[in-house]
Amino acid sequence: MVVGKRTEEHTRLLVEDFYARTEGRPMNLMTSDEHAPYATVILEVYGVQEAPPRTGKPGRPAGTRTVAPESLLYATVHKTREKNRVVQVEARVVYGTAAGVQQPLERSSASPAVNTSFVERHNGTDRHRNARKGRKTYQFSKDWAVHEAATQLSYGSYNFCWPVRTLRQRDADGRWQLRTPAMAAGLADHVWKYDEWFTYPAVQR
Repeated sequence: MVVGKRTEEHTRLLVEDFYARTEGRPMNLMTSDEHAPYATVILEVYGVQEAPPRTGKPGRPAGTRTVAPESLLYATVHKTREKNRVVQVEARVVYGTAAGVQQPLERSSASPAVNTSFVERHNGTDRHRNARKGRKTYQFSKDWAVHEAATQLSYGSYNFCWPVRTLRQRDADGRWQLRTPAMAAGLADHVWKYDEWFTYPAVQR
């Protein structure tokens, strides 16, 4: 997560941070909206250097270039609007092939199609939980540092302290057991209380 305006600089920080946190592993499939810097930055971060083949013609050979590896699969969602209403949604493959993108979609338990509905749903949840991001509100942040702190609070508490109904599971006795996103990801074994989360040491020794 990077707090700030949607600039190429912030996009690069976001992708670089994601790359570091996943140890550079190529994802099964990366998707986003058509924010232009994504394609450029993803290629810069995940791309490999390749020297073009020699042509045999006189002159200085062409230098190396950055190309997308075969394992990089990235697709975007293109929305066609008419009179401010979305009338058509289509997927566009940016890196990889249509067949390559289809394979992880067929294995996915979340969605059979390229979409941004999950991140858009989460953005709506974040606006609901953090009044500073509400549309047409008097509660907007007046300082970036405070805005970032409130965002970190909203995201952290959402992942560790808020049981999500759609993530619940039945136990051996058939009773519903509540789970947070952190529990579903294997990062926590219980629903954290706010005081537990606030007082947990950030640095473990």
